[in-house]
Amino acid sequence: MNKVKIGIIGAGRIGKFHIDNISQLDEMFEIVAVADAFSTELESLKARYHIKNVYKNYTEILSDSDVDAVLICSPTDTHAQIAIEAAKAKKQIFLEKPIDHDINRIKEVIKEVEKNNVKLQVGFNRRFDHNFKTIQQQITDNKIGKLQLVKVTSRDPEPPSADYIKSSGGLFMDMTIHDFDMVRYLAQSEVVAVEVFGGNLVNDEIKQAGDIDTAVINLRFANGALGQIDNCRAAAYGYDQRAEVLGNKGQVIAYNDQKSNTELYTAEGVEKEVLPHFFLDRYKDAYRDEFKEFYQAISEDRKPSVNETDGLKAVEIAKACQMSFKEHKEVKIQN
Repeated sequence: MNKVKIGIIGAGRIGKFHIDNISQLDEMFEIVAVADAFSTELESLKARYHIKNVYKNYTEILSDSDVDAVLICSPTDTHAQIAIEAAKAKKQIFLEKPIDHDINRIKEVIKEVEKNNVKLQVGFNRRFDHNFKTIQQQITDNKIGKLQLVKVTSRDPEPPSADYIKSSGGLFMDMTIHDFDMVRYLAQSEVVAVEVFGGNLVNDEIKQAGDIDTAVINLRFANGALGQIDNCRAAAYGYDQRAEVLGNKGQVIAYNDQKSNTELYTAEGVEKEVLPHFFLDRYKDAYRDEFKEFYQAISEDRKPSVNETDGLKAVEIAKACQMSFKEHKEVKIQN
């Protein structure tokens, strides 16, 4: 297959990171356009990555017949509208999470994607992490038998700003949404009920912004397994990303990645490598590999392995968690 000619909508932090990753996959992609209404770096990006066109208005990309696919990494409140327009323009779509905060709006996106027979991949990059892929494969290979417990730990090294919190959609939509997708991926089953315990244990700024910063989420799966996610906006020791799955024949655990697994033993004690401090460092390879999947889905004319249905399911779980926390009860999810 020829290279996929891609246009990138949004050149903020994640957009620039994606531009750099995609440029390294030059046997698969050619970046032919970038659009951002506010960036002051478009011309420098154009020169550095040899991009044919840069625009202030994303509609220029959608109307460009040279563009096969679009990567949408603009602000969340623009995701759904741009995705709908991209589907109508017959562009293949890679969309950063979440598709939208509103379930009905997500269903509008899905309707247009299906109507126009285009592909949509959601940016749940953690599925492509080498640790979590290995766990999932061992479960698929029945190495640990019938699933009983699925546990995911996800803790950030430091909290985001209060301004970010206000526009993020809250802990469940912004941070935990990756974990909702991960537990579905590992359990290979849908979440049918959630119960949330949460609070403000990091700082008052997050509380004043109307959100919580720490949560424990208990889950029930359709296959009978139980699950738990624990989140915190601040872990002093670094970016903590672990998973553990128990079956009736054994268990499989993914520990944190470190620069090396060496340990130094001296009279003063034991020293180990510190954890990565930033999600772009921890998941650098996964971010690259998710674009390999996008290319393969296009070239093989199939649905991406992380598609619009996965985007919808994660938001449905997030909505249920919001209700559970607010009403202090278990909330069932219809599938």
